[in-house]
Amino acid sequence: MCKSSLEMLFRFDTPNDVFYEGLIMRNIKVERLVQTPVEKRDIELVERKGIGHPDSISDGLAEAVSRALCKEYIDKCGTVLHHNTDETQIVAGRSKPAFGGGEVIKPIYTLLVGRATKEFDGVEIPAESIALNASRNYLKNTIPNLDMDRDIIVDCKLGTGSSDLRDVFAREKVPIANDTSFGVGHAPFSELERIVYNTERQLITDLKKRMPAVGEDIKVMGLREKDDITLTICCGMVGKYVDDMDTYVNFKDEMAEYVLDLAQKYTDRSVSARINAADVIRNSGCSDSGSIFLTVTGTSAEMGDDGSVGRGNRCNGLITPGRPMSMEATSGKNPINHIGKIYNLLSTQMARDIAQEVPQIKEIYVQILSQIGKPIDQPLVAGLQVIPEEDANFAVIKDEAEAVADDWLSNITKITEMVVNGELDTF
Repeated sequence: MCKSSLEMLFRFDTPNDVFYEGLIMRNIKVERLVQTPVEKRDIELVERKGIGHPDSISDGLAEAVSRALCKEYIDKCGTVLHHNTDETQIVAGRSKPAFGGGEVIKPIYTLLVGRATKEFDGVEIPAESIALNASRNYLKNTIPNLDMDRDIIVDCKLGTGSSDLRDVFAREKVPIANDTSFGVGHAPFSELERIVYNTERQLITDLKKRMPAVGEDIKVMGLREKDDITLTICCGMVGKYVDDMDTYVNFKDEMAEYVLDLAQKYTDRSVSARINAADVIRNSGCSDSGSIFLTVTGTSAEMGDDGSVGRGNRCNGLITPGRPMSMEATSGKNPINHIGKIYNLLSTQMARDIAQEVPQIKEIYVQILSQIGKPIDQPLVAGLQVIPEEDANFAVIKDEAEAVADDWLSNITKITEMVVNGELDTF
C-alpha cells in the first residue's frame, strides 16, 4: 500500500478537543529576555565537529539508517513505522600512517544499535539488510579514502520495535509525544558561529577539491575575546596525498590562509588561525620526524578515537556553550513522535524563521516542552525569549513571533516530511 506523495502521507486531521473560536489554543509564551546579547559579551566559544569526526560519523550513520528505514516503511506499508537507531557506536581501530600511504592495522568496528519494526500487517521488512546497506553507502560517500573491505567492520544489532503503536503512529491524527522532554533553538547565528560552521563546510566542499590531503575529520574551535577571534583547527591529513614533511607544512600554511580569507566574509574583527596545534615538527635532517596529525583514511577513528551518537554537534551543526542547548541526541530517532528529534529540529527552524520574519529582534531563544501522551502540536509550553532591538515595539514583536510559532506548531508534521526527504541536518 503506497501513497502517491509525502504531502498526502503526512497530512493529519487536527484533534478537535481543544478549540477556541475554531482554533487550537497552544501554550505559546513570549517574554523579553534581559541579558547581554552574545555579540556584545567579552567571551564567546563555539565548536563544530566535522563529518569525519568519530562522533559525527556515529550521528551520520544513525540518521542514514533511520532515513533508509523510513523510505522502506513508506514504500511497503504506506507509513513510517516505529524505530529508533540512535545508539550507534564506533570503536576505534589502529593504523600506521605514513607519507605517501600507510595502512590500517586493525579495522574500525561500528555497531548499529537500536529498534526497528520488522513486520507490520503481514509485511516483512528486512531492517538489518537495509541498515547495513545504508551505512555502507553513507561511509563511501562521506569518507572516500576508507577501504570498505579492509578498514572497517559494520555490525548490526537491531532489536524488534513494536508494530502495535497504532495510536502513536496513526495517520488520522497528530502523533502523541513519546516522552516528556524539550527541544531548544536560537537565532540568528553570531559572526563566530557562522565562521566556525562554514570553516569546516568549506574546507571539505571547496578546499579539498584542490587539496585532497584534507581529511574529513576536522574540528574547529572558535574563541572570541572582545574583537579578537582565534580559530584552532584540527584536520587529519590523508597520508597518500602528502609526500613529505615539507609538503605537510605547506598544506597547513595554505589551509590557514584559506581559513583567514573565508573568515573575512563574515566579520571585520581580527582573526587568527592555527592548524593542528599539537604538531611537533622536527627539522628535515633529524631522525625523529616528530608527531603530526597524519592519517590513512582521513578520520581519527582509525587510530584511537571512539565515537557515539549525540556526543557532538547539536542539530544546528554547532556546540555553543554560551547558548541554551539540549543534551538529547537528534540523529537516528524516529521523526514521527520522538520529541528528542522533532522539538530540537522544530525549535531551530522556528527560531530562524522568527529572526528572519520579525523585525527588531536582536536574538531569540525557543524552548519547547512536550508532555508524554499529548499531541505533539500542543506542547506543554512553547517559550519564546526575545532580546529586542533598542526602542523596539515589543507588543508588535510578541504578536508576530507568536504567529510564526503557532504556524509551525499547526504544521508540525512538516518536520517529519523534511527529515524523510533529507532536507534537515541533524548534526
